[in-house]
Amino acid sequence: MRKSLVAAQLAIALMCIQGGAAFAVGAWGDGPGCGLGQLVFTSQPKAIAHQVLGATTNGTFGAQTFGISTGTSGCTNNGQIVKNEQVNVFASINFENLSQEMAQGQGEHLASLATLLGIPATDQPAFFSLAQEKYAALIAAGEQAPVAMLTALQAAMVTNPALAKVVAQR
Repeated sequence: MRKSLVAAQLAIALMCIQGGAAFAVGAWGDGPGCGLGQLVFTSQPKAIAHQVLGATTNGTFGAQTFGISTGTSGCTNNGQIVKNEQVNVFASINFENLSQEMAQGQGEHLASLATLLGIPATDQPAFFSLAQEKYAALIAAGEQAPVAMLTALQAAMVTNPALAKVVAQR
């Protein structure tokens, strides 16, 4: 009797933990959503047992979180995480060149950053001018932090009507 009570409590605890995964929906509709559970059980009939096994698989291996973060395994993240990471990596790798080109208000690295940020070609001259005008605030004295620069750049873009639209879309 005691063993069955412990087993029931464990099952309830697992259902509570897995609950979020069970209700996530991926590209294939009802079921375990996306992630490893979706990949393993997608060819199976959409019976409750297969849905529960898929959701449990996702929760056990953290596959759904990984899939959503990376946009893989049948999951979507609308690409936003991937886009932000591309901008962060680009800024980190090219920080010195970006710093110089922001001071000049032009350059291929600055143009590439504008493209990665989703700034249309017609609004890029405004972006270049803004970067040059706000250079001192964007590149704080002695601070070599690309993420801080990007945060300051986004705050500055909000003050420009054409560029604020781009920030709102991100």
